[in-house]
Amino acid sequence: MPKGKGGRIRGIVAGRGKVHEALKGLLGKARAAKIANAGQIKTDRSRMAKRAARTRKRRSE
Repeated sequence: MPKGKGGRIRGIVAGRGKVHEALKGLLGKARAAKIANAGQIKTDRSRMAKRAARTRKRRSE
């Protein structure tokens, strides 16, 4: 059954739906869901951001 316009996305943590929608176009549904669900609390998101920064730095060298 299709979800209603603006409805809750099943399988995504509450409050992270906008993140999922933003990433879905870039990464696909499954990868976007993993990232959106991983950032349930601020410390998780901060850890992910630091890891991404390290990855970007390493790739640019």
